[in-house]
Amino acid sequence: MRAVVIEEFGLLPRVVEVPDPVAPPGGVVVAVDATGVCRSDWHTWQGHDPDVSLPHVAGHELAGRIEAVGEGVRGWAVGARVTVPFVCACGVCAQCARGDQQICDDQFQPGATHWGSFAELVAIEHAQANLVALPDGLSAVEAAALGCRFGTAFRAVVRQGGVRAGQWVAVYGCGGVGISAVLLAAAAGAKVVAVDVSPHARALAERSGAVLSVDAGAFDGPEAVAAHVRSLTDGGAHVSLDCLGSPQTCAASVGSLRKRGRHVQAGLMPPGQGVAPIPMHRVIGGELEIVGIHGLPAYEYPELLSVVETSGINLAALVGKRIGLDDVPAALEAMNDPVPAQAGVTVVEFP
Repeated sequence: MRAVVIEEFGLLPRVVEVPDPVAPPGGVVVAVDATGVCRSDWHTWQGHDPDVSLPHVAGHELAGRIEAVGEGVRGWAVGARVTVPFVCACGVCAQCARGDQQICDDQFQPGATHWGSFAELVAIEHAQANLVALPDGLSAVEAAALGCRFGTAFRAVVRQGGVRAGQWVAVYGCGGVGISAVLLAAAAGAKVVAVDVSPHARALAERSGAVLSVDAGAFDGPEAVAAHVRSLTDGGAHVSLDCLGSPQTCAASVGSLRKRGRHVQAGLMPPGQGVAPIPMHRVIGGELEIVGIHGLPAYEYPELLSVVETSGINLAALVGKRIGLDDVPAALEAMNDPVPAQAGVTVVEFP
């Protein structure tokens, strides 16, 4: 098969031919029809993930068809259209037994712990715990846009954030996760303030339901951004989400909250970026909550799909660019720019 192979961290990966994967016992091989290019893949390419060994194939926001079924798999057949969470579960550990597959003790992550979907074929372990059937009306590109970013945003907004109608919600970073969070929070009836340095991202956020947008680059530091958001939201956001993942956006998000508000950390924060200067005096004085989010378990996908259908969210509108497998290295390289030239999710389509 053809795959985008990272041979050295930080150096542009190459599209080369590699051996086809074999379906593991209890698992399947999926022929990839579409896969998203996510900032998590950029972190992988840069060497920020300690679980990654070289050579490596990134990619985790996949949609495709089952190509082969391993020994012991029940209920799944060749040809079925599927996707998977970006955190795949073992199905048997203590976390999985509690229903917390997204923090599985023995988790399998395509594109991180194992080779991923920047390839024509990808092997998926523990099929019973991780495969999600795709509705006939949902295209592969839309399913890839669902990916880790929309699934992460769903859990961040609905579960960890507990967003309710009428609340003020601040969203820091309006890339794939952030725009998904804007869509979901607006669908829940919240008033959304979108914060980003990119005018393209802010414009997309407003088209996606944000009632206000803020150019974070116009302010001198996270506290100034936070103070402005508090002034716009009648004393602060009820819920604020850092969907980028940087010390500055994390600090600004926490600082944006009103008393008893909740910060949700959705964006990855590699230790090499440094420690966020969280205003702990605000956390203490305002009894703020700080929670994390690490993906969405497979069994919650039917509810996610139901929310998308009933709320009228247009997943295709999330897609900013469609590319081929040969274009993946350049798409990763473009993420070196802190102010993207375009908004929306980049999706790889396979012929």
